[in-house]
Amino acid sequence: MGALISAWPTLADVARRLDPNGRIARMAEILNQYNEILDDVPWIEGNLPTGHKTTLRASIPSATWRLLNQGIVPIKSQANQVTEGCGMLEAYSEIDYALAQLNGNTPEWRASEDAAVMEGMNQSLAQAMFYGDTSINPERFVGFAPRYYTYSPSATQTSGPQFNVISATASQTTTTNNALTSIWLIGWGEDTVHGIFPKGSKAGLTMEDLGKQTLLDTQSPQGRYEGYRTHFKWDCGICVRDWRYVVRTCNVDVNSLNTTSDSSDTSANILKYMSMMIDKIPPSGRSRLVFYMNQSTRAMLRVKMLTKSNTWLEISDWVQGRQMPRPSLLFQGIPVRRVDQITLTEPRI
Repeated sequence: MGALISAWPTLADVARRLDPNGRIARMAEILNQYNEILDDVPWIEGNLPTGHKTTLRASIPSATWRLLNQGIVPIKSQANQVTEGCGMLEAYSEIDYALAQLNGNTPEWRASEDAAVMEGMNQSLAQAMFYGDTSINPERFVGFAPRYYTYSPSATQTSGPQFNVISATASQTTTTNNALTSIWLIGWGEDTVHGIFPKGSKAGLTMEDLGKQTLLDTQSPQGRYEGYRTHFKWDCGICVRDWRYVVRTCNVDVNSLNTTSDSSDTSANILKYMSMMIDKIPPSGRSRLVFYMNQSTRAMLRVKMLTKSNTWLEISDWVQGRQMPRPSLLFQGIPVRRVDQITLTEPRI
C-alpha cells in the first residue's frame, strides 16, 4: 500500500467536506486571517529579471554666496543605486484522481483545496513583508522590520531609517518580556514605497491547472498513480525607494495595552505615538498613508474611541473588504488596517 502523506488529501478529508446530501459543503474558513496590507500594495514591474534597481539622491549640493570679481567652484549632487530583490513563493496542490472522482463534484473539490493553498500563500507573503530577512532566509526578500530595526532617541534625519523608529517604552534595557508588537505607518507610492515583481513576469498570484498527470508517491522505489496537479506561483518583493515614508513604533507592550480604559490603565499612549508617526512623513503629498497593526492593537485603539474627548478617531461607512464587510477605522483621516501577521511576540529593540 502506498504511504499516506499529510500533504495529500485522503478519504477522511473527502468525508469531512461532504454535506448530508453528498455535495461539497460550504467551508467555514476559521483559519483565514486579515492581512489587509495585501489590498493596499501598489505593484510595479521591476527593471531586472530578479528585482528592481532604483536610484536615490545621496546628497544635495550647497550653493555659494559670490562677491564681485570672485568666482565659485562648480557643484553637483551625489546619487546611489540600490537593488531590491524578489522572492519566489510557490506551492503545488496534488489530488489522487480516484479520490477526486469519489465526491461527485471534482471541480468544486479542487477549488476548495486551492482556496486553502492561496490563503496560506497570502499569509506567507504578509509575514515576509514585515519580517522577511535574507540574512536568515536568503530565498525571501527584505521586509520592513530588518530595515527599521534600531531605535536611538538621539537619531537625526541624517541617521537614516532609525530616525523613523519610535519606541513606545521609556526603558530600552534588555528584558525577558517578548510580549511586544509594533505599529507601522507606510506611505505607498511609485516614488516612495511599493511592491515589485520581476521584469517580464506577471503581477500577483498565478494559478496554473496542470490537469491530470502521473504523480509519484514516497515509496522506495517510487510508485506511480494518476492525479490532478495545480501550480501556484507568486514572484514579488518590496521596494523602499524613500525610507522617510515608512515609520515604526516598536516596543508596544501587549499586556499593558490590554488594560486600556481600565481603572489601572498602564497602556502606552498609542494615539500620541501615531500622531508622532504622521509628522515623520514628509508633507509632500506623494503617497497614500496607511497605518498597520495587529488585531489586538487595533481593538484597543477602538476602545479609545469611547473617550468622548477623543476627536481624532472615527469609524467610516461599512466597506467591503477582501473577506467580509466591516467598518473602516480612521485616525486623523488615515486608514488603520489590520494585519494578523504582525506578531505580538517581537523582541525589544
